[in-house]
Order: sequence, then C-alpha cells, then structure tokens
Amino acid sequence: MDCLFCKIASKEIPSDIVYENDEAIAFRDLNPQAPTHVLVIPKKHVDSISKTGEGDNLQALMAAAVEVAKLEGLEHTGFRLVINDGQHGGQTVFHLHVHVLGGRVMTWPPG
Repeated sequence: MDCLFCKIASKEIPSDIVYENDEAIAFRDLNPQAPTHVLVIPKKHVDSISKTGEGDNLQALMAAAVEVAKLEGLEHTGFRLVINDGQHGGQTVFHLHVHVLGGRVMTWPPG
C-alpha cells in the first residue's frame, strides 16, 4: 500500500511523534494551522470515517486524541478535534485521521 500515513505509522517515514499506543500514533502536522496541530491516526489503515466498520476502534482513536490534548497542555484552555471526510469535506490524505488543534482561540464557522 502506498499510503503516506501508513508509512509514518510503520516508521518508514520519520515524523515528530508525540504519542503512541497499540492502536494509534500521533505526530505533529507539517503544515500547522494552530500553535498546536497534531494528527492522530489509527495504525490500521482505514480510508476515512465514513468507511469505518465493525472492528475499527473509533473509541481508541478519540481517547488517543484526548490524551494528546492533555500531553500538549490543552485540557484547561480547550482544543478542537477535526475529522475531514472525503474531497468535499477537505480530506487530502485518505487515511482516517483526527486533527488536534489548540493553543489559540478557535473561531466559528471553521471555513
């Protein structure tokens, strides 16, 4: 499989890893949109949130995202979790991922 995030998860491609457990890995985004911008991905390849199914542990993915927010010191000021799905949803890498954004006030609507 020629998936960028699978290669990061398997450590074929180096990244700034901030968290890892058996099911997920989190690393800093190369094009940050906030002072803290970390991507949390499942180690198992899933194209997108709409293509998840039985056996895809979304609870573990969300728990990893919250753990990243805590490790980054965002639990007291707040943070945003974002999942883009498909081309119209803004997804550019087709491997499910959660953006953990923080370190500044987030505006609404996001864009």
